[in-house]
Amino acid sequence: MRTIYAVIAAVVLLLWSTLSHAQDYTTRKGQVQFSSSTSAELIEATNNDVAARLSADGKGLFIIPVKSFRFKKALMQEHFNENYMESDHYPKATYNFTVTDIERVDLNTPGRYSVRTKGTMAIKDVKRDIEVPGYIVVADDKTIRIEADFSVVPADYNIVIPKLVENKIARTIKVKVNSSLNK
Repeated sequence: MRTIYAVIAAVVLLLWSTLSHAQDYTTRKGQVQFSSSTSAELIEATNNDVAARLSADGKGLFIIPVKSFRFKKALMQEHFNENYMESDHYPKATYNFTVTDIERVDLNTPGRYSVRTKGTMAIKDVKRDIEVPGYIVVADDKTIRIEADFSVVPADYNIVIPKLVENKIARTIKVKVNSSLNK
């Protein structure tokens, strides 16, 4: 008799777990870009290996592997990983967030919904609470896209810019998120 109850409990737990994640949208191929523009130099990089998750209740997470950023110049990529981000020691950056106005988004109706997120950005083990405006674009009942444009100040995350190149790197870095997620 205990075996039957254990089987029923396991089935109920499995069904509950499956249903609770039925509205999760995920990807391992999200895109994050950044750019630093000064009169001396334009630095741009793209990362197409970003893992992201967003649940129907508005809780989300981005995991950004630092070494996956690609630059046009190999030397820039090397300096970025070794000198600025120390990516061997700090291999990922994260943004753990909540969409504060998720009730405005109808995940069953295609459209572009303006949203605000509030969460914690972690870069090089420095965690800062930030707010990021953006969009959730509902393509169909299985696909959404998260879009955002915001800025990051390297000094806020203990990213030190040497005096020798400080005129080539902007004090504020522009970040662009454009990631498609699927159920």
